[in-house]
Amino acid sequence: MIDGTAGVSGRRDADEALLDNPEALAEADPGGMLRHTASAGAQVRESAALAAEANLAVLADDGRPRAVVIAGIGTAGRTGDVLATVAGPRCPVPIIGHRSAGVPGWVGAADVVIAVSASGRSPEALGAAEAAHRRGARLVAVGAPDSQLQSIAEQARAPFIPVPRRAPARASLWALTVPVLLAARSLGLVKVNEADLAETAARLDADADRCRSAAESFVNPAKSLALGLAGSIPIVWGSSPLATVAARRFGDTLSANARYPVVTGALGEAGRGRVGLLDGVFGGLAEGERDIFADPAEDDGEGTRLRLVLLRDGGLNAEDDTDEPLAVEERRADAVQTLAERRGVRCDVVTAEGGSALERLASLIAVPDFASIYLALAHGLDPMAVPAITEMKELSNQ
Repeated sequence: MIDGTAGVSGRRDADEALLDNPEALAEADPGGMLRHTASAGAQVRESAALAAEANLAVLADDGRPRAVVIAGIGTAGRTGDVLATVAGPRCPVPIIGHRSAGVPGWVGAADVVIAVSASGRSPEALGAAEAAHRRGARLVAVGAPDSQLQSIAEQARAPFIPVPRRAPARASLWALTVPVLLAARSLGLVKVNEADLAETAARLDADADRCRSAAESFVNPAKSLALGLAGSIPIVWGSSPLATVAARRFGDTLSANARYPVVTGALGEAGRGRVGLLDGVFGGLAEGERDIFADPAEDDGEGTRLRLVLLRDGGLNAEDDTDEPLAVEERRADAVQTLAERRGVRCDVVTAEGGSALERLASLIAVPDFASIYLALAHGLDPMAVPAITEMKELSNQ
């Protein structure tokens, strides 16, 4: 272990042996981030039940809105991305994510604002809820019970879905997302039924079992992915809009849990410029100088290289659900894998599985979520406690 500045400690090189020692993993994860992440399936079931008690049907009384604004930041903001991709490009109204305080200037009585905050006290969600109430927009609030956000919702006589705060926000994606989806369903914007939710929860349970700490690295996809990424600069690209949401989610967790710099985005957009990273000093140029006989344990850090993670979404009836034909997405994904292979850049592929858009998204998020935690633990970092986040809040509040 090494100590850095500001009380930061950890290991520069990943400890591979630690990942196959369940007792050591438990000791290194005092906040229980692995356990919280494994609760994703339970989060889906609990949030669906809580949303059913919130009388979301009243949202339909005033008909279809002009637009829906999802107000929140961080993981709460990602719920808007999930809603937009599940609703698809043929959604009859625009779904707009808003990640700053207040709401856009055009929001009025014809619109719906969904304010989301795991703590129930983020300035972005509170400001949006208050602004929506003042402007006469329909409001839905999602967050911790007995919070400031619930108080605003009660003053506005708006539906409030309580999300018990049992984990950090970044480990509560599904608890926050399901109420947002069900609110949108009440507005007639998405087709998410109980079977979709049950299958998604079952998928998350199954992936949590595959990624459990007792499963050794050679059979645990999350540990394998973490070890592949160790010491690299990850690039995570999604082959479709749905896979791109998962890619950006992986970027969030890699940064917050494992403290890794990461490039994320849509593969289509990457093909217009960022794919050039494969040719650069961390890509093809570095790989061309690699000594195949060198001991990786003796790497002095100067040989940092890219590691590509490609999230592929095979899709269901893709021609009916997206603007871009499935064949185009598949050819593009094949092409970037070929480019990486020609340049010696290692590539990991996670392929979506499942019958609905929501289940496919879950299958692309679950393993990477666990991988980000295992990568943190391998470096001797506590994925729960992020000193820089705490200091940022303290300094900003001053």
